[in-house]
Amino acid sequence: MNIETIKSLFQSDNVKWSTHCVERMHERDISSNDVESCIMTGEIIEDYPDDFPHPSCLIFGKSASDNILHVVAGSDGENLYIITVYHPSKDKFESDLKTRKES
Repeated sequence: MNIETIKSLFQSDNVKWSTHCVERMHERDISSNDVESCIMTGEIIEDYPDDFPHPSCLIFGKSASDNILHVVAGSDGENLYIITVYHPSKDKFESDLKTRKES
């Protein structure tokens, strides 16, 4: 996946929000503006080309209030699917919050 394509799909409003994502955003007090900021300032830190039903990736970026966020998004080339969003934890990621810790 390509971050520029993801940004373009987001800006053109070809976005589908999963029910899971919307529920988690509500639980975690993360707004759609936060997700937009993360995507627009972000970089892909993990790529999942074999995900089903569409290739997806993990995006590292910053929320509207400058907090670090992770967004998992997929695309079929026409639509962007926002799968989930969360504040990364140092339990699962190294101090840079980009590198996943070894299991």
